[in-house]
Amino acid sequence: MLNPQNKLIDNTPLISVAMPIYNAGSYLRLAVISIIEQTYQNWELLIIDDGSTDGSLQSIEDIQDSRVSIINDGKNAGLAMRLNQAIDMAKGKYLARMDQDDFSFPERFFKQLQLLESNPKLDLVASSVIAVSEDDQVIGKVPCSVSHSELCANPWKGFPLPHPTWMGRIEWFRKNKYKIPGPYFCEDQELLLRTYMNSNFSAVSDYVFAYRIRQKRSLVRVIKTRFELLSIQSNSFINAKQISNLILAWFFFSLLILRDFWWHIFKLNSISIKPANNITNDDVYKEWQQTIINNKDYHGR
Repeated sequence: MLNPQNKLIDNTPLISVAMPIYNAGSYLRLAVISIIEQTYQNWELLIIDDGSTDGSLQSIEDIQDSRVSIINDGKNAGLAMRLNQAIDMAKGKYLARMDQDDFSFPERFFKQLQLLESNPKLDLVASSVIAVSEDDQVIGKVPCSVSHSELCANPWKGFPLPHPTWMGRIEWFRKNKYKIPGPYFCEDQELLLRTYMNSNFSAVSDYVFAYRIRQKRSLVRVIKTRFELLSIQSNSFINAKQISNLILAWFFFSLLILRDFWWHIFKLNSISIKPANNITNDDVYKEWQQTIINNKDYHGR
């Protein structure tokens, strides 16, 4: 049975946390604090700077923790390359993802570990998330299915496993590394599409992660990402002779493009979330608000 208070023993963490950053700005500090404050403590945090120019690393200079490593070679190699670098460096049995502007609630690692340890056949788990704005306001919820069949039911539509919430077995990541050069803003979907038929995915249904939604989304970037993913899907479905999935992928792509232009014209939010007015009384909402208050003047353990 897992002990939530397990700490680093003999320099052998159970979890290696991969956190590539690039111009993280003021959000980096809260993201790092959220890892340090996990109830499960046997981890290492690999912060890999990808050529940042904003001096964001200075915001965590006062946080002293031997489990935190900062790798900074001054180069800009891209997210996929940095994630593979973290996979190679990882000492843990499991690899967890973390983004520079998001937040892991204290029970995230413990709950995901429980799921992985209780089912040796699982390769990768994600979690449901709450969506928060750039100014730390809760926008809504994004639930995540927990069964592999549900998560992979519509490969033509994509796989609803939020990338920053991933935790999986290091052997799976080393066997299935991120594609280099990385696909344009869809490294995660390419990896899932490549592996889902020979893997086993799941998720923690609890909302143990805060995912930050940026208000300004470049239409050019969104459209370019859509085309990149469609190209990956088309090649995969053609090679697998999955013609129905190929047709559905093109149809779904067309609908998304129309929605993107609609969103752009009317300044709407194109991300599917449950409205915040349904969750203002939830414990997770209160926990997030208290987190912001508690960590404004945090200086480490």
